[in-house]
Amino acid sequence: MKAHFQMMAAYNRWANERIYAASRLLPDVDYRAARGAFFGSVHATLNHMVLADRIWMHRFTGEGRTYARLDEMLYDDFELLRRSRQQEDIRITGWIDGLLVDQIAGLFTYRTISNPADITQPLAPALAHFFNHQTHHRGQVHCLLSGLSIDPPSLDLIMFQRETGIGMEA
Repeated sequence: MKAHFQMMAAYNRWANERIYAASRLLPDVDYRAARGAFFGSVHATLNHMVLADRIWMHRFTGEGRTYARLDEMLYDDFELLRRSRQQEDIRITGWIDGLLVDQIAGLFTYRTISNPADITQPLAPALAHFFNHQTHHRGQVHCLLSGLSIDPPSLDLIMFQRETGIGMEA
């Protein structure tokens, strides 16, 4: 199970690098324009992904800042947002690498944001959600890029596995 989450952390980092590289090609007006995604624009969606990762990492580790709103704007500048994304991906990968099998199989407790409540649940399904959430919103950005005539990169997990060899072990 740990190897699976290590693969997902590495995939997450790889896919984020690819989606940021494609997003960088957009003119600023297109990058920031509301286009019907859940958080509106490419910028707001990328911002939400960093914010949500920080919220979940705070829940998982008790470290770092948490936030009161899921749409709080962390950075207005693309480069600051991109560097923050890279730092968060390094943090996620390091934390996953340090997890013990017993921790993955154990419970953890956190407080929700939208409808505040304390939740206790197994860690493994929450980790699955954590990585799935990233994939969901990257897919939205991918779709927005397609609509803006940017050739979005493949973000398929199998492409990551083929390129890196991670997850291809017998």
